[in-house]
Amino acid sequence: MTAQTIVLLGFGGPSGPDEIRPFLDRVLQGRRIPAERYETVVSHYMHMGGKSPFNELTQRQAEALERELHARHFDASVRTAYINAAPFVSDVAVELQHDGEQAPIAVILAAHQSPASWDKYLDRIPGAVYVPPYFEHPLFVTANAERVRDALQRFGKDSFDGVELIFTAHSIPQAMADASPYVAQLHRSAELIAQHAGAVSWRVAYQSRSGSPKEPWLAPDVRDVLRALPQQNVREAIVAPVGFLCDHVEVLYDLDVDAAAAAKDAGVRMERASALNDHPLFIRMLADLVQQCAA
Repeated sequence: MTAQTIVLLGFGGPSGPDEIRPFLDRVLQGRRIPAERYETVVSHYMHMGGKSPFNELTQRQAEALERELHARHFDASVRTAYINAAPFVSDVAVELQHDGEQAPIAVILAAHQSPASWDKYLDRIPGAVYVPPYFEHPLFVTANAERVRDALQRFGKDSFDGVELIFTAHSIPQAMADASPYVAQLHRSAELIAQHAGAVSWRVAYQSRSGSPKEPWLAPDVRDVLRALPQQNVREAIVAPVGFLCDHVEVLYDLDVDAAAAAKDAGVRMERASALNDHPLFIRMLADLVQQCAA
């Protein structure tokens, strides 16, 4: 019997400076955006070394998941596939049609469901069994809470007294949000993680908006939230990117550079919680879900 194939499905990122513009062109798919905005995004990637760590971090997740499954004596081969970068999901889907006897198991690398983060990945791998949403899975919650507590320790504190906890996720058009469970799932994740971490005060904010200024998108922007904290007598904040599963450019630039600058200008000390990346509890959760699908 052949090994069970598992595919981690993600957005992808440019692997080097020469790939940035072709990558952005694939993402935009002919949609017209102002040239200034396009060049701004290019500059963000160049600021981060001319590439995104997304593919490397996702490969680490794949390798960790395969090791975890093998430790459970579950014969599996875990591979990655991306919509906007190689290995392209369309190519992987063709390969899988000719390989193996079992239906592949697909894992969408997004915890919260919207047309952009979840729906467009469905049916990309014909015949695949898809792992269900995991935004409130106990291991997802615990792993994120550990990341938040790690950030709290960098303040030299054991409690959240005087520290605001801000969860962030990618902003999407309001109309798209209204037609999906995205916001409700984000708030549920945030509520459970804050409770597990021991935070009394928390809120959800959004980042990385990229649409037309004329179109309503989810708000508030995390930068506006940080700027307003001193008026609420808050001078310390932890920003936790719960809407992202790895520390790619939209976390490393939009939070560590852009949001951090807004916090500094406002006189707010900000610590950013790490994304899950290959946190052992997150990998255990993926292994549990894969085994449940296989059964």
